[in-house]
Amino acid sequence: MTTLATEHSALLDWFPHQLFIGGAWREAGDGDRIDVLDPANGEPIASVSSGTVEDGIAAVDAAERALGTWAVVPPRERGEILRKAYELMTERAEDLALLIVLENGKALPDARAEVAYAAEFFRWYAEEAVRVIGSVQTAPKGTNRIVVNHLPIGVSVLVTPWNFPAAMATRKIGPALAAGCSVILKPASETPLSTLAVAHILTEAGVPDGVVNVVPSKRSGPVVGAMLDDPRVRKLSFTGSTEVGRTLLAAAAKTVVNCSMELGGNAPFIVFGDADVDDAVAGAMVAKMRNGGSACTAANRLYVHASVAEEFSAKLSAAMQALVVGRGSDDGVALGPLINASSQAKVDKLVKGTVAMGARILTGGELPGGAGYFYPATVLVDVPEGAPVLVEEIFGPVAPIVVFEDEDDAIRMANDTEYGLVAYLYTSDLARGMRVSERIESGMVGINRGVVSDPAAPFGGFKQSGLGREGGHEGLLEFTESQYVAVSW
Repeated sequence: MTTLATEHSALLDWFPHQLFIGGAWREAGDGDRIDVLDPANGEPIASVSSGTVEDGIAAVDAAERALGTWAVVPPRERGEILRKAYELMTERAEDLALLIVLENGKALPDARAEVAYAAEFFRWYAEEAVRVIGSVQTAPKGTNRIVVNHLPIGVSVLVTPWNFPAAMATRKIGPALAAGCSVILKPASETPLSTLAVAHILTEAGVPDGVVNVVPSKRSGPVVGAMLDDPRVRKLSFTGSTEVGRTLLAAAAKTVVNCSMELGGNAPFIVFGDADVDDAVAGAMVAKMRNGGSACTAANRLYVHASVAEEFSAKLSAAMQALVVGRGSDDGVALGPLINASSQAKVDKLVKGTVAMGARILTGGELPGGAGYFYPATVLVDVPEGAPVLVEEIFGPVAPIVVFEDEDDAIRMANDTEYGLVAYLYTSDLARGMRVSERIESGMVGINRGVVSDPAAPFGGFKQSGLGREGGHEGLLEFTESQYVAVSW
């Protein structure tokens, strides 16, 4: 079979597969490399330099040297560079989408949507760069003025996951550069190519040497740990699992590094009896199956009122069953593979464990044969409380349905998790939607919508889903320190 890498070999040639430090592409200090695999068949598609601890510190050196000059570049000039990066990403959108399919496996429509979303962060923060607005007020006693400035926080380490390799990079790079910070980005070992392509685009857009550095590494813990131990690093922005986030928070505590954490999710999707069932099914398909279910915002627990549960379950099952599974770039494919064998095994274990507790499979639920890390779109009903698929973050195309009778009971079950990233509600009663939203322990809520992500909105969660916000004006302020100046005139 012709591989996607063979068909689109030019995608792998327009940017180097090395570390990017101080404006130069270079090999890792010890020559080590990462094999990037195509999740559709498990075969290698590229080899990327794997940075050492010393390479990480070299990137900190470069970022520190660049910080002083970048921080004083006029905001409008920083914004124009980000705007140019947006335009270049848009011009190369199809190449970037195919590159994401290559290393991540997601279906091409999902990859195209990610590129558009990723580019928007550069456009949004091109506009926000000129809006790092402070304040002036008179002290209550009238003795002086209180002047508050927002200054660049400094050298920032950015750690991104594999599920949205381009968007998670731009969501961090955009506000950091707009605020005047220099960065070192450590992408996921599974998907370093998209990030290296973004770095190449940023250089074309005019980002000065050392302002953006990229250090792929399969030795993530030691490399990131060494950078966090360096007193010149003042910011960590991490997207990934809650488990890894806890470890990084402990490491950052040694030097009191400011942290933004976008961690795990276990989103409830609540369908009330007065909801439009067809709209709810359509919303569930978006909320559940965006990126094949491998998203922290994925609807993992579907709570459906008894009066509409049978209709909703049947229609959702039919919609899931109709999805074409295959290699992400093939025509008509809506569901690509999971990222690797361990992810595939985890999803299969969660489904089998839930079925063993009495759940029924309406569609899917069986590992396919053949190459690649595929798993079918799956719907489970009669799912008991406490089932594994309700407790753990699934990160796969599995929709467990739980029936409820009472609004209070639905809210109780929705909040019965350590996570609190996003929740979805479907109802024809806006008052109910707003009332329930205020009782849901979640940083984001979608009412009659299956997607909430927007570069202009603050993205983040409650409880163990994270700290701080990305996107919106709040995302810009995450890369600043507030300085108060007492002055009389």
